Amino acid sequence: MIHIPRAEYTRRRKALMAQMVPNSIAILPAAAVAIRNRDVEHVYRQDSDFQYLSGFPEPAAVIVLMPGRQHGEYVLFCRERNAERELWDGLRAGTEGAIRDFGADDAFPITDIDDILPGLIEGRDRVYSAMGSNAEFDRHLMEWINVIRSKAHLGAQPPNEFVALDHLLHDMRLYKSAAELKVMREAARISCAAHVKAMQASRAGLHEFSLEAELDYEFRKGGAKMPAYGSIVAAGRNSCILHYQRNDALLKDGDLVLIDAGCEIDCYASDITRTWPVNGKFSPEQKAIYEIVLASQEAAFAQIGPDKHWNQAHEATVQVITAGLVRLGLLQGDVDELIASEAYKTFYMHRAGHWLGMDVHDVGEYKVGGEWRVLEVGMALTVEPGIYISPDNLNVAKKWRGIGVRIEDDVVVTKQGCEILTRGVPKTVAEIEALMAAAR
Repeated sequence: MIHIPRAEYTRRRKALMAQMVPNSIAILPAAAVAIRNRDVEHVYRQDSDFQYLSGFPEPAAVIVLMPGRQHGEYVLFCRERNAERELWDGLRAGTEGAIRDFGADDAFPITDIDDILPGLIEGRDRVYSAMGSNAEFDRHLMEWINVIRSKAHLGAQPPNEFVALDHLLHDMRLYKSAAELKVMREAARISCAAHVKAMQASRAGLHEFSLEAELDYEFRKGGAKMPAYGSIVAAGRNSCILHYQRNDALLKDGDLVLIDAGCEIDCYASDITRTWPVNGKFSPEQKAIYEIVLASQEAAFAQIGPDKHWNQAHEATVQVITAGLVRLGLLQGDVDELIASEAYKTFYMHRAGHWLGMDVHDVGEYKVGGEWRVLEVGMALTVEPGIYISPDNLNVAKKWRGIGVRIEDDVVVTKQGCEILTRGVPKTVAEIEALMAAAR
């Protein structure tokens, strides 16, 4: 299985510390264990920022970065080895493993953090932390600061400045390295195979969860521990619910099914949406809507590349979708005026995409200085236009109602334009119908 190499984590920490002011310290906690119900835990997933800097997969850990520290700049607090707990919960790295396997310069037991961390903070002018994202950890941090303040009369020097770490770290995460793109291509490959399998399995009489099971099986078989987000399997009128997740309705002959699903590899997400007919054959109305969405996506791809700004791809989808809806009679009027009045939002109410990376809706600003961000090589994003005609929309002919179509692919900005990471799933009407016919 493809993973981010250890050297990459070292490079990231050094790049972050190079942006920190002299005599500062950065402190970042691991994700807490989340309780599903009573004493049952959710499957553990590391905090993305913590993972980005360390690759350390365990809870109850804290990263401390101290540029210029003589005894090593990267300190990791983590759980000690414990034979009894490891018998129940699995192996731990321990402080030795933190240094040996995860590149820490120094490692201490997490149980000693109250005694050790105030001494590391003391004398540092600025503290960088993920302020506001973890209330409990914020409280602990202030307790450590107050320990130092209580000793000020003895000459202890508390920090005088607190800065959110997010801005520095999240801007770094926006630019994907070669190693990151390798992992993202693998996540995309596995997810593409899962969508193909679901297409091949689709038929009337199954339930939405039947197709979700196909996805989950392919994700696991490919080496992904979990989906990157809750899979959307939406048949018939459910395809008009953007974040539908019940996934329990019957697949009916003549309906479309919309699947928005992707797996996660080494904490990197893929995010794919495909829409197809349950019975393998698009109706004339379904085909007409589908081909407008597909054309709008192609128009968006052409507006992604260096020196193009973030919103150009979205604007391209709005143009093609609005013109297409007018052509079909679902909107009436001048295309430019309909765009200006946002009349298209009855049918296309979301934006054309989002950043993609360790979070499926990844971090990074979309605007800089009030202007849309200019795209640069290495930025990864989704392109996902859609048209959704509510089953309750009495302003359109009945034949159109309940049709929901979204097509989504993952792309990375290249010097030439963009690379589509998720080409492995059929997308044209002809390709989809041929694949499904061959599976019957």
